[in-house]
Parts: sequence; structure tokens; C-alpha cells
Amino acid sequence: MIDKLLEMNPVILSLFATLFTWSVTALGASLVFFFKKVNRNVMDAMLGFAAGVMIAASFWSLLAPGISLAEELGKNAWLVAALGFLSGGIVLYIGDKICNNLMKKLKKENKDGFKRSILLITSITLHNIPEGLAVGVAFGSLIYNMNEVTLVAALVFALGIGLQNFPEGSAVSLPLRREGYSRSKSFLYGQLSGIVEPIAGVIGAILVSKIQSVLPFFLCFAAGAMIYVVVEELIPESQSNKKKDLMAFFTLIGFSVMMVLDVALG
Repeated sequence: MIDKLLEMNPVILSLFATLFTWSVTALGASLVFFFKKVNRNVMDAMLGFAAGVMIAASFWSLLAPGISLAEELGKNAWLVAALGFLSGGIVLYIGDKICNNLMKKLKKENKDGFKRSILLITSITLHNIPEGLAVGVAFGSLIYNMNEVTLVAALVFALGIGLQNFPEGSAVSLPLRREGYSRSKSFLYGQLSGIVEPIAGVIGAILVSKIQSVLPFFLCFAAGAMIYVVVEELIPESQSNKKKDLMAFFTLIGFSVMMVLDVALG
């Protein structure tokens, strides 16, 4: 299986990987057909686990390789890493601010469920863009170093993003259902929030595969974007659980799983 994947174009691999992360979003959204709400402990445990996976992947699969490649290309490694990492967080911060300002404005004008639904979908969709870009960068970079270790690291990274997308899909579809939308429409809008990931993933893969000089920056950019999502969303949400000590262990488990895979395979 791995041998066949090694023969594929990294851009095509990026497309398949982000289609997978989109499908997990759709899987999460499909919960609307079976439940009115999902067990809080299960959701928070998944968020905690995904946070751990993404923290480890951000360093071993993105930041560290970005720094090493910057050194190989004769660039100022610490500057590239810092600028890229901070830029990833800043882009998501700006996206959050735009959504928050839009939400405040619409709440003043009209508080109906339709506009709340639009804001919810827009917010999740904006967050999915850098996630798709990060996966695309991870797979696009394989064109310069395609081997089993780097491929497995990229696959595990995509898996981590997919795990994080599952609760996001349900976080859109279930509230829409409570707003009075039908189950089919709630599912449709929930999974559509992830459609931007394959688009962003392919763009990211093409960009880094064509221009090697920008790869270190974008690897660190993707790492910063992931850490922002973890710190701003995943960990606070999982730690709002009454069993927050247990949820913290799920974060440690997720980190350990990703760390062992990267270090052992590396």
C-alpha cells in the first residue's frame, strides 16, 4: 500500500488526503440523523486527543522540517521559522476577528436563526481553510523528500486534522437542527463547511511543489495555524468538561501517539 502511494504525485495525494478530512467532517455532520445531541464526554475526549496529535504533528511534521530545510537552503532559519509560525496564527486571528465583528453586527440588526446559522457555517469554514492548506503543504513537500517516513508523517498529520474535523461537522449540523432545519439540510450545510479543505489543500501542495524556496515558510505557517486552533479552540473546549483532568490525559495520549509514530519511523 505504502509503495503504491510513494509512486503517486504529491498533489494528487494532497487531494485524496483533504478529501478524507472533508469526509470526516461529513461523518461528524451525519450524527444529526441519529442524535439530537452527542455525549459531551466523548466529544471533549476526541477534541483533547486531536489537540495532542496536532501539537506533536505541528513540531515534528511541520516546524522542525521547515527549520531544517531553511538551513539547507541557506536561509536565516530562526527568522523564517518565527515569521512563518506567527503568520499562521495571525491569519487565523484575523479570520476570528472578522467573524466576531460580523456576528456582533448581525446580532444588532437581527437575531433570527437564519443569520445565526450563516455565521456558524462561515466561522467553521474559515477555520477549515488553513487546515486544508496545512495538509496540502505537508503532502506538497513530499516532492522534495518522498520516502516512507515522510509519507507516513503526512498521512498521520491528515488523520489528526480529520479527527479534529469530526466534532466540527457535528458542531454545525446539530445546532442547525435545533434552529429548525431538516436533518438533510443540517447535514448538507454541516459537510459543506469542510469543502474548502480539498481546495486549499491542492493550492498549498501546488505552491510548495513549484517553489521550493517558500516551503520552509509555509511549513512553519501551517504549524502556527495548527497551534492557534489547538490553543484557541480545542484545549479550551475540552477543558470546559467537568472531567477536565481526564480530558487532559487524552491530550497527552494524542501527543504521545503522534510523537511515537514520528520518532520511531524517523
